[in-house]
Amino acid sequence: MGRKPGNALAAAIAMAILAVVVARPSAAVRPPKLQYQIATLPNGLTVVLSEDHSTPIVHLQIWYHVGSKNEKPGRTGFAHLFEHMMFKGSKNVEPEAHTSFISSIGGQSNAYTEDDDTVFWETVPSQYLPLVLWLEADRMASLRIDKDTFLTEREVVKEERRMRIDNQPFGRLNEIIYDQAFTTHPYKHPTIGSMKDLDAASIDDVRDFFHTYYVPSNATIVLVGDFESPQAMQLINQYLARVPKADHDVPRDIPKEPPQTKEKRITLQEAWPLPAVVVAHHITYDGNPDSYPLHIAAKVLSDGESSRIYRKLVYDKGMCVAAFGTANLIEDPNLFYVVGLVQPGHTTDEVAAALIEELDRLKAEPITDHELQRAKNQFSRDYILGRESDQQKALQLAHAVVIHRDIKTADGEFDIFQSITAADVQRVAQSYFTPSNRLVITIMPSAKGVVQEGLEGRDGPDERGRRAKASAGRVAQKDSAERRPESRR
Repeated sequence: MGRKPGNALAAAIAMAILAVVVARPSAAVRPPKLQYQIATLPNGLTVVLSEDHSTPIVHLQIWYHVGSKNEKPGRTGFAHLFEHMMFKGSKNVEPEAHTSFISSIGGQSNAYTEDDDTVFWETVPSQYLPLVLWLEADRMASLRIDKDTFLTEREVVKEERRMRIDNQPFGRLNEIIYDQAFTTHPYKHPTIGSMKDLDAASIDDVRDFFHTYYVPSNATIVLVGDFESPQAMQLINQYLARVPKADHDVPRDIPKEPPQTKEKRITLQEAWPLPAVVVAHHITYDGNPDSYPLHIAAKVLSDGESSRIYRKLVYDKGMCVAAFGTANLIEDPNLFYVVGLVQPGHTTDEVAAALIEELDRLKAEPITDHELQRAKNQFSRDYILGRESDQQKALQLAHAVVIHRDIKTADGEFDIFQSITAADVQRVAQSYFTPSNRLVITIMPSAKGVVQEGLEGRDGPDERGRRAKASAGRVAQKDSAERRPESRR
């Protein structure tokens, strides 16, 4: 039977559209720009409002510009510990009642701590906006910090560390990388802190941390959702503008990391089931012009199972059970690193050479047009999906204000990414992936690790690889995120 004329026409139109799409792969559809208002209250609090009447909810985020990088040697883990303390009551709110209030009205709330900031958030039906503003104002102005609560919460954080880091295969990977890569900058220590420093923390230290950093001039509140801006600003003035202005400037005396001048190679032992190899380079900060091509380089080299290092080291060569990496671009200069977990029967030297070869390949030749367009498409997808909800919009706006210090970047980065060329990616690779700026860490299983993991005796190489790959998948998922919220437990 012949094809009906209508079907033939439809097929011809479809082929024509496909030809246009293929011929113009770079024609990305730009999402609508975020609509917002920004203001600063007399007490120094920054306020961002963005109306969205599509759903009868409001989402509030309050960002305190303090994270683990603001901690002093010997007092690590304070920012994360203090995130917990913020739920332990204030002048008018009993311990844990903040969360109970939000739950009782059908809302959600949580918090997380990162290297550069600590974020508290609530999502509630829009008529309860006055409640969440009052709750945030009350704990900003009059947090209750008593010794018994502090001691209890310190033990909670220590147990969290045991569960998430100390008792996980490869759980200390990030700690090891950053401890070896940094000599001076506080990115050297983990956000959750060390057991020694947590034990050394005192109630006076905690109170001083609160009065130093939890002040209006160090906070940004972002409100997105179903409200009228004049009424919302009136409520913010009614509650949060009454919090007293700080009588001091927030300290910003973060020591800078000196440039690395020669290659560094380290071999360590850890209670892990398989050897791991890390190749790391110091890179720039989030928002620097070089940061955008570095994001593209990370997607091409190490983002997912179709990335270059996964295909070569896992699929093609079979020398690793997992391979992953990231460009960790945050407020201060940080790291670009790649990791390979060594397959039994292969050596760490093989894996180190293969990782370096792939980094050098980025310097020697431009990435392909297909790779560049794929990375841009991934960014466009993430950019659009990353602002579907009120919470995601608030995150974009707050990050632009607090980390970039320029709210316009919440929208402006889309065009920057779309204009990146293969030459830009090659240029930043040549700038940062130099031998003198290279750190190679080899982490070998200790005898203790082999016994604990049961890798001798019954388990053969295939089973060892399977179990290590499962553990590595959890590490890779955490490490590849550009922002890694560590939610309060």
